[in-house]
Amino acid sequence: MANEEPSASALREFHDRLRAAYGPQHWWPVQDTDNPRFEILVGAVLTQHTAWTNVEMAIATLLEAGSLQAQALLAHEDLPQLIRRAGPHNIKAKRLRALCTWFVEQGGFDALQKRDSATLRRELLALHGIGHETADVILLYAFQRPVFVADAYAFRIMERYGWTSGTRNYERLRRRIEQAGPAGDAAFYDELHALIVAHAKQRCHKRKPDCEHCVLHDRCDHGRATIAGSERAV
Repeated sequence: MANEEPSASALREFHDRLRAAYGPQHWWPVQDTDNPRFEILVGAVLTQHTAWTNVEMAIATLLEAGSLQAQALLAHEDLPQLIRRAGPHNIKAKRLRALCTWFVEQGGFDALQKRDSATLRRELLALHGIGHETADVILLYAFQRPVFVADAYAFRIMERYGWTSGTRNYERLRRRIEQAGPAGDAAFYDELHALIVAHAKQRCHKRKPDCEHCVLHDRCDHGRATIAGSERAV
């Protein structure tokens, strides 16, 4: 199956096997039930190059300092210190301010929700510190747009599975999965991304993947080779 283009049925099976193994994920996890969508924007920036537990602590500190709203964050002169747990805090504070300024100037969710996904994505990518992955996380979870988040976990699993190879190219993998996925179904991509993260953390580890107990091993290039090698060694 090396570098095979995923079909719609193969991608659905991939999704369904992971869902059967890990259950519904119900992402995005939020702490502020009053402003969950805006917290997603904040979390998408804070989670860059850091563990989610650090993001949760930074968001908790922001909530202790006041309401989690764009205007409130822009008013915090001590914003870098408030998000220190999710460091590098000075860089991320600058990125958060750029995102909040854009959000306020464009009229918030009511106005932004009316824009098509391509326009929203271009505007997000034009902001300081917002790359493809962060933009797609925001599109998927804050705006419920049907996009695939091709993060490092997705590359790890899909390289082993046989759906991508060679130099990692974010846009190429994103388009490949979206072409096979159900058009317009944001809930599918929401669960797919969350399930990939769960699988990468619990089975498809970076250095020693647990192929023996993997629900995908009989469809996965790496899993089949690993299992076959183990059987020959017996």
